[in-house]
Amino acid sequence: MSAEQTKLSHIEQAAIVLLSMGEEPAAAVLRCLSREELLEVTQVMSRMSGIKVDSVKVSLQSFFDDYRQQSGVHGASRSYLQRSLGLALGGDIAGSVLKSIYGDAIRPKMARLQWAPPKWLADTIADEHVRMQAVFLAFLPPALASEVINALPAAGRDLVLLNVARLSEVDGELLAELEELVERCLTGLGAQGATVEGIKQAAEIINRMPKDRAQMVELLRAHDAEVVGEIEVSMYDFFLLSRQPEAALTRIIEEVPLELWAVALKGAEPAVRDAILAAMPRRQAQSFEDLIRRSGPVPMSRVEQAREEVMARVKALADAEEIQIQLFAEATVE
Repeated sequence: MSAEQTKLSHIEQAAIVLLSMGEEPAAAVLRCLSREELLEVTQVMSRMSGIKVDSVKVSLQSFFDDYRQQSGVHGASRSYLQRSLGLALGGDIAGSVLKSIYGDAIRPKMARLQWAPPKWLADTIADEHVRMQAVFLAFLPPALASEVINALPAAGRDLVLLNVARLSEVDGELLAELEELVERCLTGLGAQGATVEGIKQAAEIINRMPKDRAQMVELLRAHDAEVVGEIEVSMYDFFLLSRQPEAALTRIIEEVPLELWAVALKGAEPAVRDAILAAMPRRQAQSFEDLIRRSGPVPMSRVEQAREEVMARVKALADAEEIQIQLFAEATVE
């Protein structure tokens, strides 16, 4: 593996390949990704600029190497299997076998609902009987299903979840009812307005205010302390560590224990990790890399918690005026 390849994570290589494909082919690939995968890769794509030719070559070479390993004899298409199984087993049995292989036809429609606001989905199914609510949740991705059930009335959540757990097969009548519900959801989804990340946008606006930033935050806090808490978390996003001057990073590193860094930097974007390692003394950086290797896999919830702890300490240092934080990627001139 080349030195250039080791610098690029798999998600960065995927982003470079997609950027090299052109809009229409890239769109076709993105349609095949889950919501989480799509958001992750497009976020990396949006942050990329000035990509080196060597990085493009490495990413494309890695892609084609993987393709050659995977592209032996192609599997049978669904139509091929349907004809073959129909001749061998009869139409009804073949249809049942294909459903177990490919999943019900409802699944692609349900996949489109992953872009719907969870609260809106909860409101849409709130008047359905509990078994229908359970079937609906059973076909959703688990992360979205969890958000939807949390948005349902608290009094009935346990019964809905119990019905989900009791599901094994869904009969044709209930499946037809589910399909009608999904169609109504998709129709309603088309009439929904645009989604705006208000917290993030407010944080970005405040970060770019030339002065009186702290005063504005306190004025907002007087109106809604809870919302301001969310804004402050968004203002101090973990990625901003990648653009801090070395003096600030050195002070932050002194403030944060190595054990906490070892968790917070798990799966972090290379720009963040490289910035932290570059600001560490050489011996400390070597000890830190050994610590990361020894720590092994860490649950994502623990990683996010560690990053929040790190950024809380960063904010405390900034509030105490011990460090100057660059809160956004400001344009520079030579």
